[in-house]
Amino acid sequence: MSRAVLLDIEGTIGDIAFVREVLFPFARARIGDALKARWDDAEVAATVRDARAASGNALSDPREAARQFLAWMDEDKKVTPLKTLQGIVWRDGYASGELKAHLYADAVDAMRAWAKRGVKIFIYSSGSIEAQKLYFAHSVAGDLRPIIGDYFDTTTGPKGDAASYTKIAARIAFEPRSITFFSDAPTETDAARVAGLSVYRVDRAKPAAFEGRDGETAVIGSLAKTVDRVS
Repeated sequence: MSRAVLLDIEGTIGDIAFVREVLFPFARARIGDALKARWDDAEVAATVRDARAASGNALSDPREAARQFLAWMDEDKKVTPLKTLQGIVWRDGYASGELKAHLYADAVDAMRAWAKRGVKIFIYSSGSIEAQKLYFAHSVAGDLRPIIGDYFDTTTGPKGDAASYTKIAARIAFEPRSITFFSDAPTETDAARVAGLSVYRVDRAKPAAFEGRDGETAVIGSLAKTVDRVS
């Protein structure tokens, strides 16, 4: 039986629409003001320096820098300076109470049940580790950070690469076969299975009680029926 779970966020335990329809528009609307107000702050200044290096542009004032960051957003670029600045803006939004991260109720119930039984919970998302921590600190279910053991992002490796899951297993000191991974993405569950993890693909378009298979992969509509299978 598994003694650890590894959870994807968007589309798995939280609605992907929250990222697309809330977080990204929130950042877009506030990036210009954040750069103008905090241009001389060490954190923002360092982010702008990284953006200059990544873009090759001078970015000599807040307006020019904002154009670059917004262009990256338009192009859906996964560049580190953009992720960092988005994280700064989101942090302010969470702190003010304007943002509350979405989590499905069945996911919250499962996480709390696992934690109570001593199952270790870990997160692996394409969002930065800082963004993940903000997400769980300011969720609709309250601060869930106390029940999360650690966080992983793509600095560990691509989520579609089996080696990434091998690295995570070594980092958390669990045998791969002792870890159950939940994700909505077939490429991710396939990679995790190759690495030796147990996997479930979560399909939120299915009814909550749905259980089926896609080849070798178990497919579920929610985490509810898996709670007692991980102990």
